[in-house]
Amino acid sequence: MEIESLYTAFYRQLQETDTQFIRYLYHKISWKGRLIAITGARGAGKSTLLLQYIKLNYDKIKKNALYVSLDNIWFTTNRLYDLGEEFVKQGGEALFLDEVHKYPEWAREIKNLYDSFPSLKIVFTGSSMLEIYKGNADLSRRAVHYQLHGLSFREYLLFEKKIDFPALSLDELLENHIEIAQNINEKIKPLPIFQKYIKAGYYPYFIEGEAIYPLKLMNVINVVLEMDLPSLEKIEIYSIHKIKKLLSILSKMVPFSPNVTSLSAQIEVSRNSLMNYLHILDKAHIINMLTSYSNGLKTLTKPEKIYLNNTNLIFAFANDKPDIGNLRETFFFNQLKAVSCVTSSQKTDFTIDGKYQFEVGGKNKGHEQIIGLPNAYLALDNIEYGFGNKIPLWLFGFLY
Repeated sequence: MEIESLYTAFYRQLQETDTQFIRYLYHKISWKGRLIAITGARGAGKSTLLLQYIKLNYDKIKKNALYVSLDNIWFTTNRLYDLGEEFVKQGGEALFLDEVHKYPEWAREIKNLYDSFPSLKIVFTGSSMLEIYKGNADLSRRAVHYQLHGLSFREYLLFEKKIDFPALSLDELLENHIEIAQNINEKIKPLPIFQKYIKAGYYPYFIEGEAIYPLKLMNVINVVLEMDLPSLEKIEIYSIHKIKKLLSILSKMVPFSPNVTSLSAQIEVSRNSLMNYLHILDKAHIINMLTSYSNGLKTLTKPEKIYLNNTNLIFAFANDKPDIGNLRETFFFNQLKAVSCVTSSQKTDFTIDGKYQFEVGGKNKGHEQIIGLPNAYLALDNIEYGFGNKIPLWLFGFLY
C-alpha cells in the first residue's frame, strides 16, 4: 500500500505548525492513553492541537507518528483499517486522525484497529456533534473523551499580548477577585481588549484579520450545517433548509424564552422536529440552551432561554448594533459553560453548579435582585475592579 503521499501532506502541515501558542486543553489531556477522542466546534483549533503535540513529542525521521485528515481524497479508494495495519508494519506507534466524521465507517474501523494492534496509540478528532457512544461500534468504554472550547478571554490575551495569566477555578475567582483583578490591571488594561475579544476573538482564526472574521465565521457555520450535519445526523436536505431558517429567526430574537408552538409554526415543522433542531444547533456549538435545574441534572425539555453560543456570533449575525445586555449574558454563559453546569434561576440570570446565583449587568446595576440570596453575586461590565460580591464581568474569561 502506497502511503507516502499521506506522509508528504503530513510533513508539509507539520512544517507550518507554530508551537508558540498552545491551547488550554493540551495540558489537560492524558496523552499516554491508547485511545483519545477530542471534539469541539469547527474552527476551535483541534487540528492544530494534534500537530503541535506531534511536533513537540515525535521525531519525524523515525516515522513513528502519522497525522491524516479523513477527508483526504486518499480515503476514497483506501480503507482506514488498512492504513493502520500498514502503518504498524512499518514501525508506526501513534496514529492521529482528524475529521473522523468525514469517513463513513470511522467508529467500527477505529475499534478494530484498537483491538487488533495493542501497541498502537490512536488520537482522533471530530465535530462537537460527534457522539462516540452511538453506532455499531461503541467507543465510549475505550476512548477518553475531551472537548475543546473556543478561546477564553485569558487565552486571547496570551495570543494577542503574549501575557500568560493562570487559569482560575470559580471558587478561587469568587474568593480572591479583588486581588486577582489588581494583579491583572497592573500588567494590562483589560477593558479595551475585552471589547475586541467579544467582537472577534473566540475562534483562533481571528489572527487572519478582523475585517474578514465575520465572513469567515459565517462560512464556517454554513460548512457545519451543509456538510458536518448530514454526515453526523440522519437528516435530509429539506431539514437543513429548515434549520437555517430557524437559526435566522433565533439570531434576531436571542436571548428569549421560546414559545415552541409559535416557533414550530414559523418554520413549518412539528414540535418534535423543532426540539431536535434546537438540540442539533446546541451540539454544534451554534446556540446555547439554558435549561432548568432538576435533581442536579439538565432537563431535556423545552429550554428556558436560548442564546447564541458566543458573542462573536452575535456580531456576525447582527444587522445593527447588538444589544449590550445580550452580549453580557452570552459571554458569561459561554465562559461558565466550559467549566461548570449553567442553569436557569427563578430569581437571577443564572445558577452555577446548583449553588451560586449570578445576576449579569452594567456597572450601575444594584443588589436588589440578590438581596437575601445565599451565594449570590453580580457580574458587572465596564468595571476594572470589583468589591464584595460585585465582580468584573471580564474576569469570568479567566476560568480556562
